[in-house]
Amino acid sequence: MSVLIRDLRPGDLSDAESVVRVRRAALPFLITTAQGVAFELSSAHPAKRHRILVAETSDGHVIGSAQAGIAHDSPVPGQSYVNAYVHPAHRGLGAGTLLLRTAEEHLAAQGATDVYAWVLDEPAHRAFAERHGYRPSRSAHFLRLDLAAAALPELPRDLPAGVELRPASAFAADPRPLFEADAETTSDEPSDVASEFDDYEDWLAHTWNSPSLDKELTTVAVADGAVASFAAAQTDGGTRYASAMTGTLRAFRGRGLAKLAKTASLHRARTAGYTEAFTGNDAGNGPMLAINEWFGYEICATETRFTKKLKKPKELETL
Repeated sequence: MSVLIRDLRPGDLSDAESVVRVRRAALPFLITTAQGVAFELSSAHPAKRHRILVAETSDGHVIGSAQAGIAHDSPVPGQSYVNAYVHPAHRGLGAGTLLLRTAEEHLAAQGATDVYAWVLDEPAHRAFAERHGYRPSRSAHFLRLDLAAAALPELPRDLPAGVELRPASAFAADPRPLFEADAETTSDEPSDVASEFDDYEDWLAHTWNSPSLDKELTTVAVADGAVASFAAAQTDGGTRYASAMTGTLRAFRGRGLAKLAKTASLHRARTAGYTEAFTGNDAGNGPMLAINEWFGYEICATETRFTKKLKKPKELETL
C-alpha cells in the first residue's frame, strides 16, 4: 500500500480529527483535540513556517502526522523542530521516513541548520531516530495522576497574608501580567533552544486564545496585588486535564505558591468532572518533579530530545 504526504487541510475539522486519532494513539499522554490542531495551524506566527503534515494511504486513511517549523523566537538563527507520529497499527509502511524527509526538506529550504525532535525513549523509536542521523541529548518525563481516586492535599483554610487565588479568566480584560509571568518562568525552564519571549501579541494569538487553555481551571496566585505564581491548565473537554505550565516568579519563590496554585487547580478540575491529570517535566528539573510526586503523579513515559544537522538544499548549494 502506497503512502502519500500532504499538508493538513486548513479549516477542515474532519482532517484535524484524523490527526488527533494518530496523536492519541502514538502519544496518549498529550491533550489534543481537533479544534486545538486546527488552531495550532491557524495561529502560528508566519515566521515559524509551521506545517502540519499528514501521511495518507492510497485509500485515503490517515496513518501518520508531523509538525515542523522554525524556532523563530530563538536568538540563534537556523534552529528548527519536527515531531512525527505514526499510528502504532500502521508502522512499517514507511510513513515515518516520508514524514521526516518532507519535514527536513521544508526546514532546510527555510534556512534551518539544526533540527530538534522529541522521541519516545523506547528501543524502536530511538533506533528510528538514530538511523536518520539524529543524536540524543536531554530527556523529559510524562507523568499521570488518577485524579478521580487521588488523595489530593487539602487547600489551607486560611491563605498566607496578602495572597489570593484567582482563575485566569479574572484577567480577561488585561492578561498582560500573565504573559509577563509566563515569559519570566519559561526563560528559566531547561531547553535545548533558547528563546526570546517578548512578543505579547503572538502570546495572545497562540497561548491565551488557544481553545485548549482552560481559563477557569488555570489558577493564579496573587501576592499583594501582583501575579506571583500560576498553574496553567489544558483540557480536552472530556475527562483529561493537563498542567501546561506551573511557574513562580523569581521574587516569590520559596513560599509554596506553586503548590498552592496547583492544588487549587486540581481540586477545581476534579469538581468539574476530569478524571485523569497529566503533566511533563524535564528529567533534570528536580524541584518540579518533587512537587508532582508530592501530588501523587507517577512517571508513565519518557521522551528524549534528539538533534540533527541539516544539509542545505541542493539548489542552494550550487549557487
